[in-house]
Formats: sequence, structure tokens, C-alpha cells
Amino acid sequence: MSAVAPEAVRENQLREGAFGNATALVCRECGHQVALGPHYACPECFGPLEVAYAYPSITREEIEAGPRNIWRYQALLPVPTDIEQSPNTEPGFTRLLEAKNLAAELGLAKLWVKDDSTNPTNSFKDRVVACALSAARELGARVFACPSTGNLANAVAAAGARAGIKTVVFIPSNLEQPKQVNSAVFTSNLVAVDGNYDDVNKLASEIAGEEEGWAFVNVNVRPFYAEGSKTLGYEIAEQLGWRLPDQIVIPVASGSQLTKVHKAFQELIKLGLVEDKPYKVFGAQANGCSPVSASYKAGVDAIRPVKPDTIAKSLAIGNPADGIYVLDIANSTGGAVEDVTDDEIREGIVLLARTEGIFTETAGGTTTAVLKKLVETGQLDPEAETVIINTGHGLKTLDAVSGSVGPAATIAPTYSAFAATGLA
Repeated sequence: MSAVAPEAVRENQLREGAFGNATALVCRECGHQVALGPHYACPECFGPLEVAYAYPSITREEIEAGPRNIWRYQALLPVPTDIEQSPNTEPGFTRLLEAKNLAAELGLAKLWVKDDSTNPTNSFKDRVVACALSAARELGARVFACPSTGNLANAVAAAGARAGIKTVVFIPSNLEQPKQVNSAVFTSNLVAVDGNYDDVNKLASEIAGEEEGWAFVNVNVRPFYAEGSKTLGYEIAEQLGWRLPDQIVIPVASGSQLTKVHKAFQELIKLGLVEDKPYKVFGAQANGCSPVSASYKAGVDAIRPVKPDTIAKSLAIGNPADGIYVLDIANSTGGAVEDVTDDEIREGIVLLARTEGIFTETAGGTTTAVLKKLVETGQLDPEAETVIINTGHGLKTLDAVSGSVGPAATIAPTYSAFAATGLA
């Protein structure tokens, strides 16, 4: 299948080194390989394709000498060596915070929060979009586009503006208003679709097959886009002093982020950059859209699609493309996939904010709430070093908590009125 129409790009016209050390696209189901280019489904079995590499010899010192963004890992991504010269939002190398207060609250010995809310558009999506944008350029795309639950639309619109390429982003019409505004300020081509994310994604796939030169980041350049999530895993290991955590909890929408963080850990082991050790991977979902969690709990290796109904709209993908791979990783590492209710998500948002001063969106509230549940149910070892990922900023999902937080009191401007509150 062609990601960009043949008239718009031909593989033999790609410049040498267009995708760095990447060597091919390989099917995750049957292992069939195809040449690097505008492909996203295996021509043999229609399984998903991912990027394979001729791994370079690279040292920790060489990585540490690189820029303080995702391009310090350029050698491990499907991007050209001169990627820093291309206008982009330069995401990554976000803070890894030791969460002592939250750890104490939950009874954990050692907890870290990887806080991706400080990326250029305040979510981890800036990472994947930067890699997708590079691929779109190399493939000669004239339009940069995406179907999105919000954060991706923000990132695509901003990256396209920075790069000077036309962007068109598609979102469900009931998306949180702040996320709609965050996209509309960067592009005038914001399209709201009456339907859920799966409906929007289906429409994007149809457009990609009909329109010449459109690069949909998570449809027809998905193999390149997805690799950007690996940088979360690289950074966590580097920021921990070049070692892997014992446990990690990751929110699950399509499931791509979780699978790529795991891939990053395995690459670092293979390259000798970290010590090989066992670690557990846990997935976090909202109860109102928990097809992967449901399958995990049922002990089956297939995903039954669901119709999303949750405040965690950034996780509301009822038919997750990487769901079966999430199950495999959770099972093979000794982890789990768990889900929480909308009320627990709200509580998770407030818990993280009031213990660590981090205002997370609903996806992060889901992750925090699942962490708490995993501890309470004994699925997660409280003595093991744990990392959770905060994927976005709470200012994007204010409605989720606006009804449950507010002034402790409304008083007259007098000391006696203040004293009556009991806050002194």
C-alpha cells in the first residue's frame, strides 16, 4: 500500500540517507520486509509494518554530547543525519522528577514521573510528530495531516506551521474545547467530524487513499511516526543514569507508546548502553474505553473493539492498533493492563497535582489512578523502582476537574471572615 500517491513520490527518488540508519520496514506479524518508503501495511499478510535498523556503534558519551532534544538519539531514529537543520519544534529531553510525596502517599519505595507536559505543545505527541514530519518531507508530501483525539492535532498543527507546510487536522466534534483551540491557533484547517475517534480515523484512511501527496502521520506514515515514542524510553534510561527502571506504567490509547518504550529498552540493551535486566510494563486505560484491559483480564490474545465513553478522550480509541502487542508485552514482562473509572481519573489528576505540583490531563490522571490501583491490588511491587509517564498538561482538559475543585471559601475582605474559615 502506498502512503503517498505514486505520482507524489517514488522510492528511487529518495535521497541517500533519507532515513538515517533505518534499513527496511518489517512486518510485525510475518517478518516480510519492504523497502523504506510510503508503506504501512505488509503486502503479504496486511500486518503492520515497523522500522528495522542497522544499529550503529554508539556510546553514551556521543549521545550525551548531542542536543537537549530527541535528536540526541538521531542515530536510532528513521531520520537523516542533518535532521537538526530542518525546522521543527525540537521536542524531548523533558524532566524526570523523583515523586517522593506521591511515593509516600501510595507506599512506594522509589517513584519517578516522566513529565512530557513540558514539550512544545504540552504533550508527548510532539515527539512522534517530529519523526513523522521528517518522513513527510523526505517522501515529498504537500499536506501534513492527522486524525486525532486532541494532542496529536495540536502537535501536527504547530509542527506544520514551524516547517511551513500545509496542515489539515481532523478531530471528533465533541473534543475538549481547549484542545480544539490549541489546534485552531496553529492552523485554519481544523476539521471537526461528527463521530468518535475511530470514525475520524476511518475517514482519514479514505482520504489518504484518494488524495495525492497527503501524509497522515498516524495512518500512512505511521511506521516512522511511531518510532518517536522510543525517545521516551531512551530519555528515562539516560536520566536514571543509564539504567532501566524495575517497573513502568504507561497510558494506553492505540498502544503504540507502550510498545515503543519497550522497544527502546530492548534496543538500549542490545547496544550495550544499559545493563540487561528484567522489568515489568503496565498499561493504563479508562474503564469507559478499556478493550486491552478487558482482554488482559479475560486472558485472551484478541481485542474486542468498544465504543468509547470516558472523560479521558485522549485515550478513547475503541479499536487500538497495537492492542495485541500491548497484551504480549504486559504478559511477557510480568506486568498487567488495568483500568479505572472516570471518578478515579479525576482523583488521580488531583492526587498528582497535590503531591507533586504536576497538573496532568485525563490520560495522566488515568495513569496515576492505575498506579494507585496496582499498588492496592498487589499487582505492582511497592519496593521496586517505578516510573509513570505523564503524557500531557491539565490545562487541556480543565472540564474534567472544574466541577470538583474550586475555592475553599468565598469571604468578605476582613480578617474576621478569614478567621471563620478555620484556615489559619
